[in-house]
Amino acid sequence: MDQDRITTVLSAIREREKRVEERENQIDIRKKALDVALVEIERRLDALKLAEERLGATLAHAETAAEDDLARLTSVYENMKPKEAAALFEAMEPEFSAGFLARMRPDVAAKIMSGLEPQSAYSISAVLAGRNAQVPKN
Repeated sequence: MDQDRITTVLSAIREREKRVEERENQIDIRKKALDVALVEIERRLDALKLAEERLGATLAHAETAAEDDLARLTSVYENMKPKEAAALFEAMEPEFSAGFLARMRPDVAAKIMSGLEPQSAYSISAVLAGRNAQVPKN
């Protein structure tokens, strides 16, 4: 081979090597950026997991508090005179009053129901009877 051709080939090889080196540098930069992004993603996932745990605890507390409130109010109604409780239940929507009556001891609920107007007692009874009608049997 003549000297000019060797010089041209060597120059082309050097240019190619330079381009390969530049691509390797770009790949290294991208890899570092991906590593930084991965660390940030993991940090955010950890933050989300912590937030989810806190939300779960808050929801559990709220659910317990709501249940405690319902239990307390049911107890208040149970300890009222049946005639007074019946007057309150008469003013409530049947679905609402049925919820409380379902939680009460049967003897107390019966006394309250006996003090209701027949139409109200019927409406509440229908709600109570149909509460689990849609529950799967199997």
